[in-house]
Amino acid sequence: MELKAGAKLGPYEIQSPLGAGGMREVYRAHDTRLQRSIAIKVLKVRRNEDPLLRKRIQAEAVFPPMGTSAAQKA
Repeated sequence: MELKAGAKLGPYEIQSPLGAGGMREVYRAHDTRLQRSIAIKVLKVRRNEDPLLRKRIQAEAVFPPMGTSAAQKA
């Protein structure tokens, strides 16, 4: 699933591709609610059905609350 610049996923507007691998594609996007740049990972369709992969991706998606760096949490 290749996303083009300007495509929207909910409040996120795709700006450009950042990279791709065997399991996912990563895009630079703009969060229109918070007015900031973000990265979006999109799982390739067939691999999305693997529950272990889904759990791993969800664990990667966890980030500290705004204003708290990962170093501060450690």
